[in-house]
Amino acid sequence: MSALRRGAPAIGLATLVRLRRARGEPARKPGRLAVPDGMTAPLGCDAVAAPARLGPLVMPRLPLVGCVYADETHWWWLVPADSDHALEWPAPAHYATGALLGDAPRSPALVHRPDGILPYTPPIPLYLTLCRLTGTAPAWSRPVTA
Repeated sequence: MSALRRGAPAIGLATLVRLRRARGEPARKPGRLAVPDGMTAPLGCDAVAAPARLGPLVMPRLPLVGCVYADETHWWWLVPADSDHALEWPAPAHYATGALLGDAPRSPALVHRPDGILPYTPPIPLYLTLCRLTGTAPAWSRPVTA
């Protein structure tokens, strides 16, 4: 029989947080990639992550490159918000709404900063490059099934 059925009180969120802190585990908040000082993101900001092994292969294939961040496991490109609209980003790439890093243990380093004030990598060339490198056909060129 569950604790709730026996009449035991439910544990609240505040209690769970106190228990975590008592065990010495830091409360984790997902990190967010920051737009560098002096730059603006008028279209909002999302990010596309790819495994680190693909990062150096992607960079020379892009006609324009915005802010790029990297650590040992991933590279992230800042793109305008909603750049995932009608696109299925190819695995193992990952689209991060709000440029949230999720479970990354620390913030990645900025490895490329463009000239100018906009931090964006154009999403379509990035999408096509990742499709090419992963052997994935772009969504609009796949056969339609009924």
